[in-house]
Amino acid sequence: MEPAFLKGVVVKGFGRGSRQLGVPTANFPEEVVAQLPPMREGVYFGWAQVAEDEVRGMVMSLGFNPYYKNTHKSVETHVLHKYEQDFYGEQLAICVLGFIREMTDFKSLESLVEAIHGDIKTTKECLDSGEYEKYKHELVKYSLAH
Repeated sequence: MEPAFLKGVVVKGFGRGSRQLGVPTANFPEEVVAQLPPMREGVYFGWAQVAEDEVRGMVMSLGFNPYYKNTHKSVETHVLHKYEQDFYGEQLAICVLGFIREMTDFKSLESLVEAIHGDIKTTKECLDSGEYEKYKHELVKYSLAH
C-alpha cells in the first residue's frame, strides 16, 4: 500500500483504551478522520509523532470497532511508548504503512486484548525489519508542514 499521512489534535476518545484494554490510544476528531484517503476498515501499522517528540512505532485501528458497536468511524492510534501523562490537545502525526488485519467482532474482552497484543507484536516485527525506516523522515517533514 502507499503510505497515508494524517495529523490533527488529539481529543478525548471513548475512554476505554487505557482503562479497559490496558492499551492507551490517541484519537483524532471526526473531521480529521474524514481526511484519510479511502482505506478499508481494519488494523494498520506505521509511525507516529506526538508534538515534537521522536518518531515511534504505532498501531492504528480504523473503523467502527464492532466489539463496541461504535456509531461513527474512528481512528485510534496506540503509540509504542509509555507516556507519563495523556497528551490531549497535542498534535499527533501518523504515517500508515501497512495493513495487519480486518476489524473483528470479538466474543470477549480477553480475546480483543489478545488480538491487540498480537497487533503490537506484528507492528514491532514489521518496523524492526528496517524496510520502513525511510518513512520516519517523511513523517517529520509532513508533521512540520502547515
